[in-house]
Amino acid sequence: MNSILRLFAVLFTLSFCLNNAVLAQFSNPFGPSKTIAQQKEDILKKNGEILKHLYQVQPKAKDLIEKSIGYATFSNFGMKILIAGGGTGTGVVINKSSKRPVYMDMAEVQAGLGLGIKSFQNIFIFQTEAALNDFVNSGWTFGGQVTAAAKYDKDGASYQDATVVAPGVLMYQLTDTGLAAEITGKGTKYYKDSDLNK
Repeated sequence: MNSILRLFAVLFTLSFCLNNAVLAQFSNPFGPSKTIAQQKEDILKKNGEILKHLYQVQPKAKDLIEKSIGYATFSNFGMKILIAGGGTGTGVVINKSSKRPVYMDMAEVQAGLGLGIKSFQNIFIFQTEAALNDFVNSGWTFGGQVTAAAKYDKDGASYQDATVVAPGVLMYQLTDTGLAAEITGKGTKYYKDSDLNK
């Protein structure tokens, strides 16, 4: 029994060290070795790439974004090794009326057994000013896993495969293989980047 406990402790320690090492290497490709201006430029460039990818896999998403109050894009890196996992990412919120980018970060914590590394991009579309402001100013938390079942609004208009994740907030998630049918966001916190928004 003692040998099993010792093995469990070794595996836990190993998984913790690997998590920290890999996340430190890959989770923040935009900094901190770059200047503030360079980090902002990289995030805005990535924003354009994410939108381009989205429009390729779901062309009708462009119409949703054009009719929206604003939108946000996030580039994420997540991993899970044996016992615990997590991920971080960066992104930007664009309010179409002010056109002033708000730079944000995200952090994700997962629990449970598993082994894997994945990267994905999240696109949020805000249908109301209140929804956008709440996302930016309240440190919005996405605490679960939802499927793309709510594809129609009250008037029967299609959300074009977007998922309703909060009142007035639609979401797409892109993976290496295309548009995700099931959105994953367990324990994910989105919050303003204090350095990039000075």
